[in-house]
Amino acid sequence: MMAYSVTNSPLGYLLVAATPKGICSVRLGDDKIKLERELKNEFEDAKLIPSNQFLRRWNQALIDYLAGRKPWPLLPYDVQAAAFQRRVWEWLRAIPSGKTYSYSEAAKAIGRPSAARAVARACATNPIALVIPCHRIVPKSGGTGGYRWNPGRKQKLLKLEQSRNSFL
Repeated sequence: MMAYSVTNSPLGYLLVAATPKGICSVRLGDDKIKLERELKNEFEDAKLIPSNQFLRRWNQALIDYLAGRKPWPLLPYDVQAAAFQRRVWEWLRAIPSGKTYSYSEAAKAIGRPSAARAVARACATNPIALVIPCHRIVPKSGGTGGYRWNPGRKQKLLKLEQSRNSFL
């Protein structure tokens, strides 16, 4: 069983899907139907149940974060990952809000200095945007780089976190 909901957020529609163990998918987009279709395609064998009740607390934590009302929430998740991906994702969750690293800095930090491309791949395949904050990884050459959910959204996330930290 997998519950999911799609709600409005400061960055467009926010889709959150979860099993009883934790969040398994977070997506951002401009088209609610497209987000639902992508979820159904990815989890075609799962029994998907639209549910705001089950996900209310997690949805609200993410919306409050995106609205700048609350800090980044450390939420439970339930995703399949290779050992390297999990290592990268856990490291990403330890990055303080407002701080960014390059792919090569991330690779060095996890003890694999020559694995910058693999770090980039782990970020690109992250199925739970925001829960695993891959938006905190940026190109060494500058700028914000790509983002599965739109580079403009990544830029807004980074600005939100940096502005929040400037008041702390």
